[in-house]
Amino acid sequence: MRLKIISCEVLFREIAALAARSPHQVDLEFLPKGLHDTRSANMCARLQETLDGVDQSKYDAVAFGYALCGNGLVGLRARAIPVVLPRAHDCITLFLGSRQRYSEYFMNNPGVYFKTSGWIERGGSGGQQLFGDTIDFDRLVEKYGEDNAQYLMEELHAYKKNYRQFTYIEMGIEPDDQFERMTRDEAAGREWKFEKLRGDLYLLEKLVNGRWDGDFLVVPPGHEVAATHDERIVTAQWPKP
Repeated sequence: MRLKIISCEVLFREIAALAARSPHQVDLEFLPKGLHDTRSANMCARLQETLDGVDQSKYDAVAFGYALCGNGLVGLRARAIPVVLPRAHDCITLFLGSRQRYSEYFMNNPGVYFKTSGWIERGGSGGQQLFGDTIDFDRLVEKYGEDNAQYLMEELHAYKKNYRQFTYIEMGIEPDDQFERMTRDEAAGREWKFEKLRGDLYLLEKLVNGRWDGDFLVVPPGHEVAATHDERIVTAQWPKP
């Protein structure tokens, strides 16, 4: 099988390692981290543009290394060949290997912020910045006035009221322990709890190797992705007129 994979760059190390061992001919294309921060419609438009730029005569299918990501895949349309994507709300499911494992861990560990090698090295400036950490207070004062700036800073740092733990997911493809150490150091600096969790390549391996069972949605040509708001997460439908 000839397979094209379009993926978020936070999965670069994992997907590249799996593609090297795949029995299929696999071509990879990675897009910048953070498309889900650009609004769902903009994310979908970028993914559609990338998909439409693929020479689909060369492949049997195009697989996406993305989860639903805040509805960022809703409306994505298959053209001449099938499009495949995992049934997952966000990429942490892909790192942990199943929706059930992610759900159980999250329920037992509220206030967790996850880290992986990709989230760290693709975050810019040598590490991932949490939302609000790089905002310049003086610039806010200049633009909005001191009272409004203070309010905005409080809102931008509201995550600190909820997050209190870093969980580093070790995938087994890291060159050494540098990413774990960076996460430990950041947790210590914020006075947060640290935990290391073993990841699982199970879902990503099935994605790359074409074993698309019930954990995946295969979108037939002419159909588009729709959210289901149930345990299926996504489905394929004919485009609405």
